[in-house]
Amino acid sequence: MAVERLRCRECEAEVPAGPVYVCERCLGPLEPAYDLEALRRLPLRQRIEAGPRSIWRYVDLLPVPYDPVVDLSPGYTPLIPAPRLGQRLGLRRLYIKNDATNPTWSFKDRSVSIGTAAARQFGYQVLACASTGNLANSVAAHAARAGMRAYVFIPAGLERGKVLASAVYGPTVVEVDGSYDDVNRLCAEIGEEHAWAFLNVNLRPYYSEGGKTLAFEVAEQLGWQVPADVVVPIASGNLLVKIHRGFQELAAVGLVDAATVRVHGAQPAGCAPVSAAFKEGGAIRPVVPRTIAQSLAIGTPADGRYAIAAVRASGGRIDDATDEEIVEGIRLLAECEGIFTETAGGVTIAVLRKLAAAGALDPDGVTVACITGMGLKTADHLAGALAAPVRVRPSLRAFEAAVLARVS
Repeated sequence: MAVERLRCRECEAEVPAGPVYVCERCLGPLEPAYDLEALRRLPLRQRIEAGPRSIWRYVDLLPVPYDPVVDLSPGYTPLIPAPRLGQRLGLRRLYIKNDATNPTWSFKDRSVSIGTAAARQFGYQVLACASTGNLANSVAAHAARAGMRAYVFIPAGLERGKVLASAVYGPTVVEVDGSYDDVNRLCAEIGEEHAWAFLNVNLRPYYSEGGKTLAFEVAEQLGWQVPADVVVPIASGNLLVKIHRGFQELAAVGLVDAATVRVHGAQPAGCAPVSAAFKEGGAIRPVVPRTIAQSLAIGTPADGRYAIAAVRASGGRIDDATDEEIVEGIRLLAECEGIFTETAGGVTIAVLRKLAAAGALDPDGVTVACITGMGLKTADHLAGALAAPVRVRPSLRAFEAAVLARVS
């Protein structure tokens, strides 16, 4: 359903839908304004279940119509029971929402698909973004799919796997000397001078709605039930805010009972302004990131205070993990459940572990941990942390002496 109005999250002033993202009255962020009462009167469950196995099955709850030109079939990713990891953590009904199976191996495909459809709706010819890696991959791929030009801006020094995973689609990759926050400021200036669709700047009201589909899928895959707890990594904070909103919207249109989901946030200790503000009870203070979880390295998180508000409203918590705990989280998930995640996923698992140990999660309720990207993109950070291969001569005696002797 194409929305006709955008509404300010702060003062609730409304403007016609368009490529705008800031309220002229109070400078608050704009969001799509849905007619939830009208949606409630539709046979939504039947319409969803008859839809494609992608985010576009929820088109009635999205801000733009389905656009086949941009479609790479993102979403409808597996919700996998995690019994061995759950046993280790004392959680009897733990699930992994594995967004590493998206077309460019991260949750960003959800948002970029919607943002690209909005860009085409408003007549843009160029896609662009400020990114810590995963968004750049997705923008480059969707631009290639839609036959558009793409410029992706990243901080210099990103993992080579993420740079290559953008470059292969043929965009112009711009490495900026500075942090993600420097990149973001540069993109805001470029957006003022050039008529480009910066998905996470001037098209942010549409792009950011993709995060809701993760909540929609979790509820549908649980048989139209909501989990007791969900753990979400925090970069800008937008994903957590939208997952919280997604569960609320499902309740508002009658697809689930009252959304009593506790939403928890996870940040790397080397870039934890949201976690620090949550624990201290004060305002968010910008930081200079120093963490191996580069996809979460946003020192000035745009939606940080909204993420804190969502977590407090739901009864959740926010915690953080050191680089060593992040690597251990990656190993724990891989060894227990056979899922190889990137460093952001390591943050999620490390904080999941802390929350479980602190008694912050319902041990008998359904807990969902959101894994937002795949491990090969950040494999460099595991160097030296894993067992080396056992090298042998090509003979049975050498194999038995070198390998079996270790386990006998």
